[in-house]
Amino acid sequence: MISLAGRDILHGWGKFALTGLGLGLLIGVTLSMAGIYRGMVDDAQALLSNSGADLWLVQKDTQGPYAEASSIKDDVVRSVRGMPGVGRAANVTYLTQQVQKAGGFEVRVMVVGIEPGQPGEPGYLLAGRHLTRSHYEAVVDVKTGFRLGEDLIVRRHSYKVVGVTQRMVSSGGDPMVFMPLKDAQEAQFLKDNDAIVNERARTSANPAFNRPGVPGLLDAVLGLQASSHNVNAVLVQLQPGWLPDAVAEPLKRWKHVQVFTRADMEDILVAKLIANSARQIGMFLAILSVVSAAIVAFIIYTMTLGKLREIAVLKLIGTRNRTIAGMILQQALGLGLIGFVVGKVAATAWAPVFPKYVLLLPQDAVIGLFATMLICALASTLAIRVALLVDPAAAIG
Repeated sequence: MISLAGRDILHGWGKFALTGLGLGLLIGVTLSMAGIYRGMVDDAQALLSNSGADLWLVQKDTQGPYAEASSIKDDVVRSVRGMPGVGRAANVTYLTQQVQKAGGFEVRVMVVGIEPGQPGEPGYLLAGRHLTRSHYEAVVDVKTGFRLGEDLIVRRHSYKVVGVTQRMVSSGGDPMVFMPLKDAQEAQFLKDNDAIVNERARTSANPAFNRPGVPGLLDAVLGLQASSHNVNAVLVQLQPGWLPDAVAEPLKRWKHVQVFTRADMEDILVAKLIANSARQIGMFLAILSVVSAAIVAFIIYTMTLGKLREIAVLKLIGTRNRTIAGMILQQALGLGLIGFVVGKVAATAWAPVFPKYVLLLPQDAVIGLFATMLICALASTLAIRVALLVDPAAAIG
C-alpha cells in the first residue's frame, strides 16, 4: 500500500506539491509566531541579564522601572551601598524615545543613563570603548544603525558614538543607547527651554518665593527647578554568599522603597508585561492550526473523491478497509511532512528579516512536527470515512 499511495501521489503530483507548498507557508508562519513569542521572552531575559543586577530598587508601590514609571532620588544609592550584603549599587535611568542623526534618520531606542564602571554598563563591546567622560558620549546597540564616530541627537544635545554593543535591548525589543547618567537625567526629567522660562516667570511672580526680606530664596528655588536629582532605579549587586531575599527585606524596611529580585522581575516582565501579547499569539496559532487542518482535509477529501471507482475495485478484489484507510492516511502524513519541511525552511529564511527578534528553538520545531502530523491524521478521517462507505458494486456499475 505504500507503493500504491506513492503511485497515487505521483499521478496528481502537481496538486499535491502546490498544496504542500501552501501548507508549508502556513506552518512557517506558525513557527514564526512561536518564535516571536520566544523572542519576546528572550528580550526580557536579556534586559535583566544585561543590567547585571541582583536586586532592583524602585519607587515604593510601583512595579518599575520596566513595567511602570518609577522615580526616586539619586542620593538613595549612597545609603544603599552601606547596607549588609550589598556589593555594588548604581543609579540608572530608562527612557524610550526616537533619536536622530544627521539627515533626519530616526530610530526608536531605549536611552539608558548609567554610571561608568558600575552595574548597568554593557557587559561587552563589538567595537570602540566604554563611556569615560561625564557628558556627550554614547554606546549603542548595533541594531540602532549607528556606527563609531557618528553623532546622535537626544532631545537638545548631540552625542558621539564611542562604542558599539550587541543584543542590548528593552523588553519590547528596542535597541539600547547608553549615555552618562547626568545627561540621561537631563533628557528625561528636565523641561524644554520655553517651559523653564515660563516656570521661572511664575515662580518670580509668587510672593512666597520672592520675598523682599529674604535674599537668595528666589535663586535657590530657581536652581532647584533647573536641576534634576531623580533616577528610575538603583541596581544592586550582592556580595558573595548573600541571598537576594535576605538583602531585599532590610532595604524595603529601612529605605522605604520597593525591591525586586531577579525572580520578581522575570514574573513582572514575562507573566504580566507580555501576557496580552502571548495570548494574542496563542489565538493566531490556534487559528492557523484550524486553517491548516481544513486545507489538508479538503485536499485529501477531493483526492479521495477522484478515485472512488478505484477504491471500489480494490474492495471488489478483497482489499481490507484497514489497507485503504492506511493508504489515505499515508497521503495525508506525506502532505504534512512536505509542508513541515517547507515551513521550517521558510521560517528559518525569513526570521532575520523581522524587525523584532525571532527565536526558533529546536524543541518548538519538534513540537510543530508532531502537531502537524496529528492535524493531518485527524484531517484525513473525513476522506477515510467516505472511502470506507464506497460500495464494491460501484466498480462494475
